[in-house]
Amino acid sequence: MQSHRLRVEEQQQQHPLLERVAGTGSLREVTARIWFIQDGCGMVCAFITWFLVLYADFVVTFVMLLPSKSVAYAVVNGVIFNSLAVLALTSHLRTMLTDPGAIPKGNATKEYLNSLQLKPGETLYKCPKCCSIKPDRAHHCSICKRCIRKMDHHCPWVNNCVGENNQRFFVLFTMYIAMISTHALVLSMIQFFTCVRDDWTECSDFSPPVAVLLIIFLFLEAILFLTFTAVMFSTQIQSICSDEMVAERLRSEKLHRGRRWESMKTVFGGSVGDRSGCGQASLRHC
Repeated sequence: MQSHRLRVEEQQQQHPLLERVAGTGSLREVTARIWFIQDGCGMVCAFITWFLVLYADFVVTFVMLLPSKSVAYAVVNGVIFNSLAVLALTSHLRTMLTDPGAIPKGNATKEYLNSLQLKPGETLYKCPKCCSIKPDRAHHCSICKRCIRKMDHHCPWVNNCVGENNQRFFVLFTMYIAMISTHALVLSMIQFFTCVRDDWTECSDFSPPVAVLLIIFLFLEAILFLTFTAVMFSTQIQSICSDEMVAERLRSEKLHRGRRWESMKTVFGGSVGDRSGCGQASLRHC
């Protein structure tokens, strides 16, 4: 009950005067609530991710499918690949632009502590880096410069932390990328053997040297992406099922874990009222 009250208080601090924003339509106030990490490395990595996905879509669509003699083959594979690409990029945007569960910065004030009406003897932990009350299972990210609830890790490819609020989008992103990478690998092999059989005549609208380079680069990209995202996807599913984030595993933190199905429901749409709390009214640094 105490953790739930603290969570409500934090949400009110993190999103103040929502009614006022809706009434005035102030662009400055709305912009201030958009979550985006202004990290140079992260923004470059996010751009590279989009570029490589769009490159794969270009090669599959214009080099492989449109010149195909089979309309059914081109349409079916085109719909599947482009649908997965759209889902992957949408999940990437949701992961990047969603607040991962940041604790309001500088909320460890005497006025705020008094408003919590905690019982004598209860302890709150304060992060010395962002001067915020630090709930259980929250960790400070040096790149986001905030404490993040159930922080798993900071991923430069999505330019954001993976935490309580956006982990499901990150899992979907890795799953969709793994699927389109597998699809691209299969299409690349089919296209290559088809072109070799036909002696590279009428198998592509591009010249044979250009088509070969584009397909080889796509093949290598697909292998790299499939390996990376398959590992990340399995790691995330393992973390969710064991209810243990990567940051907690690295620090060997011993916490009470929930059941596997409850953890899955919590990440993918279950109740979040008691995901984490700050249970114990002295203030300690941690």
